[in-house]
Amino acid sequence: MSTLADVIVVGGGVSGLTTALLLAERGLRVRVWSRDPATATTSAVAGALWWPYRIEPAALVAGWSLETLRVYEELAADPAETGVRMVPGVHGGERSAALGPWARSLRQMSEVPEGLRVTLPLIDMPTHLHWLEGRVSAAGGSVERRTVRGFAEAAAEARVVVNCTGLGARELVPDPGVRPVRGQLVVVENPGIEEWFTRADPASSTTTYLFPQPGGLVLGGTAEVDDPRTEPDVRTAREIVARCARVRPEIAGARVIGHRVGLRPARDAGVRIEAEELPGGGLLVHNYGHGGAGVTVARGCARAAAQLVG
Repeated sequence: MSTLADVIVVGGGVSGLTTALLLAERGLRVRVWSRDPATATTSAVAGALWWPYRIEPAALVAGWSLETLRVYEELAADPAETGVRMVPGVHGGERSAALGPWARSLRQMSEVPEGLRVTLPLIDMPTHLHWLEGRVSAAGGSVERRTVRGFAEAAAEARVVVNCTGLGARELVPDPGVRPVRGQLVVVENPGIEEWFTRADPASSTTTYLFPQPGGLVLGGTAEVDDPRTEPDVRTAREIVARCARVRPEIAGARVIGHRVGLRPARDAGVRIEAEELPGGGLLVHNYGHGGAGVTVARGCARAAAQLVG
C-alpha cells in the first residue's frame, strides 16, 4: 500500500528533484515518481555549464538563473559531494554588451580577444543528481521508480501534483508545443585541459564546446530541433571532435571513451510555471519547458513552482 503524500512530483531529473527538495524542506510529505533512475534522465546527459542557453521567456529567465547561480556558488565549496565546481573558461565570440543586465551580476568576467572570459559553475550531473536524491531523502521525501500515464494517478495519492516531466509533458499534459532538441556529445580522455570553452550560434544546429569533467573531457555538440533520435550518429561524433580540435589541437589524439545523446525539452512558449485545478479537486503545478538550460534555472524555477503549491 502506497503512503499518502502532500505532494507528488512527477519527474526525477534536476527540475523534479530540486522542486521536491524545496518542498520537503518546508516540512511537506513529498514523493518523487520517476520512470527512470536519475542517471538515465536527460539531466544526466547535460554538459553542464551554468548559462541561460536556449530558454525563454528572457524577462523571467534572468532572475531564475541568478538565483540558481548563487546556490551553485555555495555548493562549489564541496565539489566531491555536490558535483559543482567553479571553473574559468571562454564563451567564444560573446561580448558583455550583447548580454542582458543579468550579466552584470557575474563575477570574474572580462573581455578577451576570443570572447568573454568568466568563471562559472560546471556541474558533474551524475554526482549532483545523486546528491539531490540524498538531500530529498534526508528531508523526509522519497524517490520512487514509477511510470505515470496520467496525472490523475498521482492526484489519487496526493492533494498536489507537480509536473516536472520535461519532454514527457508533450503527451501527459498534453502540450504539443513541447519539442525535442537533440544534443549529441562525445567524451574523450582529457589530455590535460582544465578550462571550458563554448562557441554557439543560436541559428545553427551545431555548437562547439568542451567541458573538463571528472569522468573525461565532454565535447559537443548539436541542437537539432524536432529530432527524436537517441542513438549517437558516427558522422556527427567525428564532426564534434574535429570542431573541438580546431580550438584545442591536443583533442585530435584523445581516445574516445563514450558517446551521449539527450533530448532537451524545449517549449515554443517558453518555460511553463503555472497551477491549474484537476478534475477531482486537486492542484496540478507545472514546471517544464526548460529547453537547454534546465540546470541553469533549476533552483529559481523550483522556488517559483513551490510557491504555487501553497
